[in-house]
Amino acid sequence: MADLLSSTSISGVIIANPAAHNDGRGNFSEIFRKSWFPSFKEAIQWNKSNKKAGSLVGLHYHIHQSDYWFAFAGRANVVLHDLRIDSPTQNVTLQLEIGEENPIGIFIPPGVLHGFIAFTDLTLSYLVDGYYDPEEELGVAWDDPDIGAEWGIGNPILSSRDRLNPLKKDLEIQKIPRFETLS
Repeated sequence: MADLLSSTSISGVIIANPAAHNDGRGNFSEIFRKSWFPSFKEAIQWNKSNKKAGSLVGLHYHIHQSDYWFAFAGRANVVLHDLRIDSPTQNVTLQLEIGEENPIGIFIPPGVLHGFIAFTDLTLSYLVDGYYDPEEELGVAWDDPDIGAEWGIGNPILSSRDRLNPLKKDLEIQKIPRFETLS
């Protein structure tokens, strides 16, 4: 089982703190259970991302897709920002450290910007409830001053895509999702 915490910072973000069961052989943790995340549609794809220390990914967002992240090895600083129109937590930024020393899972609903910087070599796994769709792969500049992320490292390694992401203020309004109350 896991202790589940709904983020008090960003509506719909859920932090899972899995219990570790240790013995002389090592340990065991249940890191995902669908029932922990009622708004997570069926998880249909499982991805693994290996990043070198100093690599920054993001900030990305999806209009329809949710993600569930868990870092198996290494350490990273995660930045989340509520982009959703009419969200009670619109424009709030949340930062968390994840990894071996803080083995938590993060459920990220659609419309929440997400990114991370690898402080060490990192293995991040993530479940998604939508297949890759280039129309769903949207982003905002990692260093956007309106988001105010404190990445904790200078001169990150970036993909060409992430170097070209626009500022939040330059997004087309139709590409910004609206907050939907989860029932």
